[in-house]
Amino acid sequence: MGITQLETAPEPKYWHLKTVLSDALDKEFAVGEILPNERDLAARFGVARATLRQALEQLELEGRLQRRRGVGTTVAPPRVGVAVEPARHTWPGAAGDDWQPVDAIETDELPTAVARLLETAPGEAVHLVRRSRVSAQQPVAAELLYVRADAAPAGADAPPLDSVARAHAVLGALQELDLDGQDRTVELGSARAEDARQLDRLPGAPVLVVTTRYVSRGRAVAVAVSTYRADTCRLTFGERETEPLLAS
Repeated sequence: MGITQLETAPEPKYWHLKTVLSDALDKEFAVGEILPNERDLAARFGVARATLRQALEQLELEGRLQRRRGVGTTVAPPRVGVAVEPARHTWPGAAGDDWQPVDAIETDELPTAVARLLETAPGEAVHLVRRSRVSAQQPVAAELLYVRADAAPAGADAPPLDSVARAHAVLGALQELDLDGQDRTVELGSARAEDARQLDRLPGAPVLVVTTRYVSRGRAVAVAVSTYRADTCRLTFGERETEPLLAS
């Protein structure tokens, strides 16, 4: 087999710089320390600022750096394990669930992928429950839980002005259903503005998106889209306990 074009392509300059920067982070900087500004870093390593930004973005993606509002770019602590698959399959809101309801509304504006998973008709309304996950007083994930209205009618009985009570009512209604099973996908994404605010990140920051479909009586009744901070979390599956978050 001949040599492919990719095999003969030179290593991008920013990728080599990323390796050099990573070595400098290990030897010269402590966790939480603020990096010099881009102009000084570019001058030190003799590269254009555009090349430096590419390298810094890659290091952030790999969890080595954090960009913090009002602070700058800091050295990130090691990623910690966050369990995304409990030892037993349960509905959201069941005992032992460490997600906290934020609010709930009824909406017919579903992302195309969610509507396809729920097999909803155009214009069909669903419950949308927003939840957050916190560890060591730091936000690690935000979730949008879409629940078919005909599967959780109790949500409509909650006080209309009390969105938290409505969220609890919808979650309570799910517990009354038999759970056949669930399937899950994980992919890399970018933080939407709303998620970024909730997770104390900048819009567009790398995140890990876990989509879970819950099935009851042979049909999908709920879909959870959970957005995890990619800079602080590494997702663990199975029965492993969640590791505590390190302070940053």
